[in-house]
Amino acid sequence: MRFFKGETYLLLGGAGMVGRQIAQEIARELEPQQIVISGLSPEEVNEAVGSLRRDFPNVLFTGAAGDIFVRSEWNPPRRERPLSRGELLAGAEYRETLYADVFQDLDEAYRNSELVRLILDHPPHVVIDSINTATAFSYQDVYAASDLAKRQFEELDAAARGGEELGGLLGAAGSALAAVLVSQSVPQLVRHVLLINRAMRQVNTRLYLKVGTTGTGGMGLNIPYTHSEDTPSATLMEKTAIAFAHTGLMYLMARTLGGPAVKEFKPAAMIGYSDIGFRRLKAKGKGKVGVPGQNLKLYTSRTEPLDVGGSLRLRPEGEAEGYEALGDLELAVVNTGENGLFTKGEFQAITYMGQMEFITPEEIARQVVLEVKGSSTGYDVIAAIDGASMNPTYRAGYLRHLAIQELEKLERERDIPSVALGDLGPPELGKLLWEAYLLRVVYDDRLSEVLGRSGEQLAAEVFARVQADGRLRNSIVSVGFPILTPDGRSLIRGPYIRIPEVKNESTAHVAGPAAVEAWAAKGWVDLRPQNMEQWRRRFETMGHKPERIRERGSAAFTREAYVSEQIHIGSVVGWIFNNEENFGYRIK
Repeated sequence: MRFFKGETYLLLGGAGMVGRQIAQEIARELEPQQIVISGLSPEEVNEAVGSLRRDFPNVLFTGAAGDIFVRSEWNPPRRERPLSRGELLAGAEYRETLYADVFQDLDEAYRNSELVRLILDHPPHVVIDSINTATAFSYQDVYAASDLAKRQFEELDAAARGGEELGGLLGAAGSALAAVLVSQSVPQLVRHVLLINRAMRQVNTRLYLKVGTTGTGGMGLNIPYTHSEDTPSATLMEKTAIAFAHTGLMYLMARTLGGPAVKEFKPAAMIGYSDIGFRRLKAKGKGKVGVPGQNLKLYTSRTEPLDVGGSLRLRPEGEAEGYEALGDLELAVVNTGENGLFTKGEFQAITYMGQMEFITPEEIARQVVLEVKGSSTGYDVIAAIDGASMNPTYRAGYLRHLAIQELEKLERERDIPSVALGDLGPPELGKLLWEAYLLRVVYDDRLSEVLGRSGEQLAAEVFARVQADGRLRNSIVSVGFPILTPDGRSLIRGPYIRIPEVKNESTAHVAGPAAVEAWAAKGWVDLRPQNMEQWRRRFETMGHKPERIRERGSAAFTREAYVSEQIHIGSVVGWIFNNEENFGYRIK
């Protein structure tokens, strides 16, 4: 029985070795409506789509070339090929835009993202992501970028001390620092996860399945294999760190209301292989041998004296400096996809028993499709973490009640309310707690008293209490929550204001009514009638009769239920977070 017949599948990295096998397995097993093959270059995407169409002529395959980690405008069809990372880092304007997309406004980054465009243009029921995201971020190599920036600033400092001209050095140091900022893996990963989650929620994707990585093919810190760096490789360790940071973020995504189901496979071995043959080999972009992007050459050798105490040239500045090229280097190699091309000796070593060994892409694809079909393969890392996570306990729930009782006793002893400091975010938490507390003290802790008044009455009576009670008023504003008066024209405030948040600035421009509305909703104690009316509507929704619990038993205790006639401020705000769309609650 085919439960998910006629769905659209978006395969990120679908033109790669694992992605193509997943595409074939989906085409064979699932009767898809469409399979979108995403890959970096138009050449690899066109080749993959052409091959798949020949094998499965009755399936609709769509190609989508581009770098999903950057802007749409830097990708086809606006350009023949995606701009490389090197090209983006080389241009000051590009670096500035990269910085904005990672560190600044999320909405703006969402509008410009190639990944988001791809999801919105081809709304998928299922996204299968076989891109090695950890490699994509960690091998931008923040270590090399940091070393270069340090040397540039040391040169700048030396020049400044010597009274030299600083113009060129300033520019070089600034460029090097910018490269460090936009090469950091964690901010890029966080932004990537936020973008893909939001886009999938927008199009109602039902499943996101990630083919992830351990970073070391299942080996430990003593792994003897790297991407051509010496061991132990800090960059390789960063790859593992990012791979498991990604898992952690997907674990949170899986616990987010309204999003897709989230699964991850982590092959703990080298994945291979796709083909074997004689090949001309190209130099790597950041390799130590050859000219990046060009074929490796076979050179004549020469002997030179070893100058102990002198210098040893590691690579030529321009041409091969007198070494004769005898043609392109050709070798018999095995293609292992993202891992690269290996000679027989390298392949023998890495797959030897007790070394990295290997797993085939077909085996991975088969398990992926079983999970898509609803089978439990036992390989889902997110489910495994769920099963191993320690969850809330009865004992803690019992002690919670005792702790709250003790806090209430201390409040009565000193006649000082324990409401909110504001350090437990988001800022809405403190704002809502203080507003709920004001309603509690003014209306004798009773929901019914609030329900019997209009928004205008509530605003006037709460404001009167704030004006009359100096200690209460001062307590609120002293922890950074200003009080917006009922007419909306004045703020009662202390020296510090938490909202608006303006990084590295001590003032904020009041742009207009829209800014005031946003700030009031975010972190101001808002005494305007419209906000008080919103509180009245909340209490109306929360209200219930005690007999409802008797009638329905334990089924009455739902997320929508508020089980008290009193205004317990923390419970009220917890109810708001559970039930209003701009907040959230735990689903597991």
